[in-house]
Amino acid sequence: MVPILGAYTAYSIADKPGIAPGMIAGWMATDPWGLNQASGFLGGLIGGIIAGYLVLLLKKIPMPMTLRSLLPTLIIPLLGVTAMGLIMVYIIGGPIAAVTNALTDMLNSLGTGNLLLLGIIQGCMLAFDMGGPCNKVAYAFALAAMDTGNYMVMGANFVGSITPPLGIAIAILVKKSKFTSSERNSLAGLLAGAAGMITEFAIPFAASDPVKVIPSLMAGSAVGCTVSYMLGLTIQAPHGGLFVAFAMNNPIYFIIAAVVGAIVTAALLVVLKKDVPAEEVEAE
Repeated sequence: MVPILGAYTAYSIADKPGIAPGMIAGWMATDPWGLNQASGFLGGLIGGIIAGYLVLLLKKIPMPMTLRSLLPTLIIPLLGVTAMGLIMVYIIGGPIAAVTNALTDMLNSLGTGNLLLLGIIQGCMLAFDMGGPCNKVAYAFALAAMDTGNYMVMGANFVGSITPPLGIAIAILVKKSKFTSSERNSLAGLLAGAAGMITEFAIPFAASDPVKVIPSLMAGSAVGCTVSYMLGLTIQAPHGGLFVAFAMNNPIYFIIAAVVGAIVTAALLVVLKKDVPAEEVEAE
């Protein structure tokens, strides 16, 4: 996973010439030479970013027209791979490995109270911008924890990600008068998004009434993540929702945590949102 992560992180920045240097950066993050520099997911991600921008710089090397064709096929891969190998070993490998080890120790030492606090913070971040920077930071943390062998964080991440669309779907079923006809027609999409762990299905609802909807989503996700930690849910997959139930230590725990969080979101939406005016419904 880590070499592929590095390769396609670099690819997203520098296109095809970034694949080889990024893959080498990710491979070096697995410490293949036994140098005590196993930086894992974080190393692969950071190495991939550095490889991508390094390749962008290499693309600007002035070359005679007769040699330009060799730039993306030979020169950039050769220089990029060599440079990333040296950078990973002599510059960033050790420090990132130390950060990874510190993260591992922190996760392993968390008590019940700390886990509950982590669940609240994690859930709020996942539901705050649903695919935006806060959501991605929480997801990156779950991936990093997963790389250290702690799968509880990813379990909570699953729950916190599916709670927003599931909670809105429940609210629509319980109190249709709070939603416009177009919003009610998105019920099937919300349920599909919940099943597939696609939080973004909730974005239109948050955009239409952010002051009331976003806090409701954050509260439900925070409760769902907290319940996930209390139950000890673990998931050994980076994404997939119900479709990767085989990777869960107990799918029942997953369902319980998700439903509890979704009910909190639905209850808040029903209380906070006003009924849709009749003339608005008629206009639709």
